[in-house]
Amino acid sequence: MDLFLTAAIEEAARGLAEGGIPIGAVLVHRGTIVGRGHNRRVQQGSAVLHGEMDALERAGRLRASVYRESVIYTTLSPCAMCTGAILLYGIPHVVIGENRTFMGEEDLAAVARRAGGRGAGRAVHRDDERIHRGAPGTVERGYRRLNERSRAG
Repeated sequence: MDLFLTAAIEEAARGLAEGGIPIGAVLVHRGTIVGRGHNRRVQQGSAVLHGEMDALERAGRLRASVYRESVIYTTLSPCAMCTGAILLYGIPHVVIGENRTFMGEEDLAAVARRAGGRGAGRAVHRDDERIHRGAPGTVERGYRRLNERSRAG
């Protein structure tokens, strides 16, 4: 499995261990993780600390050129808010662990690209398209196990 997708899954597991929702993300620039995060809505009582937003926040202030050369890996398809942030920062690639549990705003990213905008519309990859080197469905199965553990309590 892809090293960075594995890191995002590890972040999701951290979130679950803290009593939160198991969604994780990492921001990668030139092969180095510059930000990692997980959903902290429950832990922090926050309406906005989704995994992608947490990874961006923890990356700190970076030059615009860094975002334009980065990839964000997330365990679950980004929601409208996170997709908007990805587009705003001009992050050109999003690697999505799975989008069957929740289908986020992948169409919004594609529309932005076709309209000549910047950001994630350039490449949105899914587990079912075998973006990583693991067996097909590996990320989805791992993420679903985390999700099932979170629901079991």
